[in-house]
Amino acid sequence: MTTHRERIQACLNGETPDRTPIALWRHFPVDDQNPETLAASTLHFQNTYNFDIVKVTPASSFAVKDWGVEDKWMGDAEGSRRYTKRIIHKPGDWEKLSALDPASPHLAGQLYCLRLLRKNLSPETPLIQTIFNPLSQAKNLAGNDVLIAHLREYPEAVMKGLDTIAKSTSKFIEAARDIGVDGIFYAVQHAQASILELNEYKTLGLPYDQKVLEATKDLWCNMLHLHGKDVYFSLLRLLNFQIVNWHDRETYPSLAEAQDLFKGTLCGGLRQDSLVFENQLKVKEEAEDAIRQTKGLRFILGTGCVVPVIASHGNITAAVESVGGRE
Repeated sequence: MTTHRERIQACLNGETPDRTPIALWRHFPVDDQNPETLAASTLHFQNTYNFDIVKVTPASSFAVKDWGVEDKWMGDAEGSRRYTKRIIHKPGDWEKLSALDPASPHLAGQLYCLRLLRKNLSPETPLIQTIFNPLSQAKNLAGNDVLIAHLREYPEAVMKGLDTIAKSTSKFIEAARDIGVDGIFYAVQHAQASILELNEYKTLGLPYDQKVLEATKDLWCNMLHLHGKDVYFSLLRLLNFQIVNWHDRETYPSLAEAQDLFKGTLCGGLRQDSLVFENQLKVKEEAEDAIRQTKGLRFILGTGCVVPVIASHGNITAAVESVGGRE
């Protein structure tokens, strides 16, 4: 029987796998505030559906809480938490940030979660950890409006903060790599035309992405997530990833177009809304269409982002069954 690792590696190598791989992930609100319960929820989700990649989805605040931010669970359908306290208010605050050690309480908690997952998952099941890129972490420290205003009025101050964030993130990835993760899920939220111009992103975001990604060179299953609409897909030429994930059903490029633009593996094909509002037949139709677009090569069935916490078990099962999974 083909293992999850073998199936994903065949996919990455451009070979025809025994079946189309599938990877879905979701938040686990409330449970994500404790490493043991986050690990247990992640394992239960995997044991239920048997995905080909286990993507660990902590609350975004895990990366920045040790700097003093606070957040609260308020019932968001995607399972994310809302920030209730920021720590960046004035331009000079960026320069006061000091690099976090992976032994800091919240970072250490997430590493413990990874140890539990690696211990309890088969070594043949790829495990990838969510990493928010420096600009995304900066947004969580300041709020997006403050971040964008500071980027344009006080870029040198912000860049000092981004450099500190990049150093902290690199150290965390190194610690996760030592635990045995197979890759990272690298979430980029500002590479959108509605937020920053492409040249702005290349100046203010890309250098810090490249610094962070130095720590991922020895990992074989790294996935880039380009969040939002009107994303700068061309950035893939400047970043080294095996897999890319984006909202392909809602923004350029389509899966078919992306195969001509990126020689790596694509992950997507399902709308988040379909898993919530549509029936199982519609989910299977979307999956079949995605496989047709890609001819089943260099493709992993997934959504453009997290599976909403209100998605039905039946629809998730339909997605898995559409590729012949759950064996």
